[in-house]
Amino acid sequence: MPNALSEMDEHLLEESEWDFSDLRALYINCSLKRSPEVSHTQGLGDRSIAIMERLGVSVKSIRAIDHEIATGIYPDMTEHGWERDEWPAIYEDVLASDILVLLAPIWLGEKSSVCTKVIERLYGNSHLLNEAGQYAYYGRVGGCIITGNEDGAKHCAMNILYSLQHLGYAIPPQADSGWLGEAGPGPSYLDPGSGGPENDFTNRNTTFLTWNLLHLARMLKDAGGFPAHGNQRALWDAGCRFEYDNPEHRV
Repeated sequence: MPNALSEMDEHLLEESEWDFSDLRALYINCSLKRSPEVSHTQGLGDRSIAIMERLGVSVKSIRAIDHEIATGIYPDMTEHGWERDEWPAIYEDVLASDILVLLAPIWLGEKSSVCTKVIERLYGNSHLLNEAGQYAYYGRVGGCIITGNEDGAKHCAMNILYSLQHLGYAIPPQADSGWLGEAGPGPSYLDPGSGGPENDFTNRNTTFLTWNLLHLARMLKDAGGFPAHGNQRALWDAGCRFEYDNPEHRV
């Protein structure tokens, strides 16, 4: 198996004192290739998934391009002229997950168009509220994994992680990982001789990414979510300014 976990990964798994078995993670692969074509981005993502599954985390992986995801920024685009939209079902998986990881290849220095569409659809649901009156993604953590044969991994990660935190996700330290092959035409991550699966720098960052997502998700879940003070939209809409009197109640 070319993407088997390293000896260090095995050691970390054996030494783990944490229980993550009640956590759920969703990996959305934003490759431009439909299944069953090989996705090199998925190949790197599978290293992270393997760690989570070994720790008992319930993991679901979706290749977005295999689904009819309409373009737009509303929760259900069939209400806005589209005949089909599979995003509402995917969104149920998003809400059911404590961890969201977006996987994307690089094209022309940017994340894939599929990744942009997924983020736009996440944005379309971001106005919805949780039981505490916060935006829907509060209390969840996010990260990203990038692959490509051109420069731009950090640029793509900055864009994706900024987008996720803006929508309400908590981002732990070292929440991204990437692999870049030689610039220009050449072997991709899973191709023989690429050196991708053996790259120590990428493997280290992928391991750090995975454990940091798990640790922050564990802390948030144990705390009952992100504290609901100073971030509840209903109170703001009602005119409350938290430490200030509601103007409607002033004498």
